[in-house]
Amino acid sequence: MTDSRPHIIFIITDQQRYDTIAALGYDYMDTPHLDRLVREGVSFSNCHITAPSCAPARASLFTGYFPHTTGILKNADSWKRSWIEDLADSGYRCINIGKMHSYPYHTPLGFHERYVVENKDRYLEERYYYDEWDKALHARGLVKQQRELYRQRADYAECLGAFEWELPEDMQSDMFVGDLATWWIESKPVADEPLFLQIGFPGPHPPYDPTRRFLDPYLEKDLPLMEVTAEELAGQPQPFQEMRQHNSEVDHDSIIHILDPTPEQRHRQRAHYLANVTMIDEKVGEILQALDAKGYLENAVVFFTSDHGDCLTDHGHSQKWTMYDLILRVPLIAWAPGRYPAGVEIDGLCQHMDVGPAMLELAGLEPAGSLEAVSLTGALEGGDWTPRPHVYAEHGKDAILQGTEFVTMVRDARWKLVHFLDEPWGQLFDLETDPTEVVNRWDDPAAADAKGALLDELREWRIRSGWHTSCWPAEWR
Repeated sequence: MTDSRPHIIFIITDQQRYDTIAALGYDYMDTPHLDRLVREGVSFSNCHITAPSCAPARASLFTGYFPHTTGILKNADSWKRSWIEDLADSGYRCINIGKMHSYPYHTPLGFHERYVVENKDRYLEERYYYDEWDKALHARGLVKQQRELYRQRADYAECLGAFEWELPEDMQSDMFVGDLATWWIESKPVADEPLFLQIGFPGPHPPYDPTRRFLDPYLEKDLPLMEVTAEELAGQPQPFQEMRQHNSEVDHDSIIHILDPTPEQRHRQRAHYLANVTMIDEKVGEILQALDAKGYLENAVVFFTSDHGDCLTDHGHSQKWTMYDLILRVPLIAWAPGRYPAGVEIDGLCQHMDVGPAMLELAGLEPAGSLEAVSLTGALEGGDWTPRPHVYAEHGKDAILQGTEFVTMVRDARWKLVHFLDEPWGQLFDLETDPTEVVNRWDDPAAADAKGALLDELREWRIRSGWHTSCWPAEWR
């Protein structure tokens, strides 16, 4: 008997900011296929990740627990379990094409098939891992564009990680993943069991490497660049100031950060990054077309999101690891005509990982009672749903964020607090009067009540979390 449960298609990009989809209110973007998902689906405008880097954010997403519960606090922490195993056990055919960023990279995680395509420029961990993209490049006799080659450029230190992809277009990593996903959909027979298909695009994570046909239009556009002032930089906590300096000295992901870039350098980087998003959008359209042609979309739910954002020199920073909304707030879209309402935007606070229980419920499964993720099913179906009063994020010391052992963020609808373990300084922003998070109110007596309330909430959250998840590791005891 054919299983009537819906197919679940989960598309995840890497390092894509919220302000990169035209239909979400950003008319400088060219994203017709993502715009369609927004127009015909449900979008969340206040979805926040649990950690400002890839692996801990993704581990939360695919387990339903905060990083301090999973123990995955930074990239390259071991991550081998996920709720995908529950989908597989229930009869779903689970396929991964592209990036997941589990560690080790080839960890099954519950997938029946994995076609792994990882970071474009691997250096700190799994440097010599040979993924599907590496194999394809080798088969074509091509040498991957990455750090070793870019370092040979005379202008390398001036590029902020932005380089045109000069090899054949179909060998650019995002194009490759999109084509690989389309190949799988078109060539594999539709099975009786429902499909869970996770497609992970490596971009727009740096190096920012679009092809010329996508790049040229953005180079001509007037793109918004946040003003960065000396006053703001001076008010940032010491670990973030130290990280700015570190990123100007070490070329993580092919970026040498420039402490005081020119507007032209910033615009050029932004154009490359946004062009990379439009490349991905084109592939999303092709994937949807292939799914439709094979009949999957007759009974499917499509989710689109990213794992975190990118400062792109806003706030004076490179990439991620900070706790600004540019990093923590990501797009989350659910598309299922006839199942979910069309054109609905939900602005209540939610955690990125909250989409996991909703997927399990689509599969007819009851999420584990110990999960810290709270299902979005009510919001998606237009029923009862209560936004979270607070959202949280956290990260451990790593090779880039070296100036603190542990950093934690808590925010409510108005205030955001960033706490550094065992340190007297931090960040406090009034998002009502300062939505771009420029004025640090940490030492402002007028904000003492808000600061105290959020510090109290951090304490209570960690206590609640420890109690609520106490049974979770039982199977390993």
